[in-house]
Amino acid sequence: MNILSKINQGMINMKVLGITEESLFRPEAVRWRNRMNLLEPLGDTIVILPCSMRKPYSSSSSHRSFMKYTKNFQELILTSPFGVCPRELEKTYPIQSYDVSTTGKWSYEEIEIVGEVLKDYVKDKTVIAHVTGGYREVCEKFLDECIYTAVDNKISSKESIFNLGKELRKQKKIKGKNKNLHRLRSIARYQFNSKKADILIPDKSESRGRFNQRIVYDGKTIATLLYEKGLYSLNIYGGKLLNEIDLNWVEIDFELNTNTLFCPGVVDADPNIIPNDEVVIIKKGEVLAVGKAVLSGDEMKKANKGVAVRIRHRVK
Repeated sequence: MNILSKINQGMINMKVLGITEESLFRPEAVRWRNRMNLLEPLGDTIVILPCSMRKPYSSSSSHRSFMKYTKNFQELILTSPFGVCPRELEKTYPIQSYDVSTTGKWSYEEIEIVGEVLKDYVKDKTVIAHVTGGYREVCEKFLDECIYTAVDNKISSKESIFNLGKELRKQKKIKGKNKNLHRLRSIARYQFNSKKADILIPDKSESRGRFNQRIVYDGKTIATLLYEKGLYSLNIYGGKLLNEIDLNWVEIDFELNTNTLFCPGVVDADPNIIPNDEVVIIKKGEVLAVGKAVLSGDEMKKANKGVAVRIRHRVK
């Protein structure tokens, strides 16, 4: 296993530090920004908000005050080094566990990198920006039209919050049922790096559970959305759906009778797999198991020893 794989393997349990400007180029931050182009805003109006020291953002006092008015709209949090975070992804790793100072002052490079991601996400939507400082600089530079609601650079003042509510009362709200389906699909798109991942969340699927949420369709569990990481853990049915869209597959040519797949048993693997990805084990196109990758897809094929996948469920 190379150094990058060892780092990625341990990263899921670590705080992601964003203390210096170089953090803009951390693999987790770059990957996050690249995958934002897979997501689509829900509704006609986007509300842009600043990030907070507390994670998830909705646990902070400032965001709780905003959400009295913004919760029925597409909320988008501006943050460096990750760029943007739609509210529906705020509990998803790594955005839910990064640590960075929030001075409100942004460097030229931060403004440029975050601004490009923001512009691509917003497109032609109506934008209400409840921001000040560097956050507002980003909006002013990269968005053609924007309604600003903060007064005297104070986003949490009574007057600023009143302005935010006043503007939002003019906009059309999003229905709760549509918002939950959108949330679940957005997480799937981000995690599996494809719009095709919508297949994991069928139109009539249900999310059951307060913390770890099971995604159930037609009486079958597709996956569990884990509270701790905000990512999906696949069941066999979910693995079969993933196999249908040709994502995160690992091919073998023998009978699988253990819960560990070693590298010598791997015939081929999706080259886009990275450590900690959810993967599906297949043989001649048939799904045998699902689990978590220990190595990247290329490493699984090249290595002659070591663990490739830790298996969670097997077809028996």
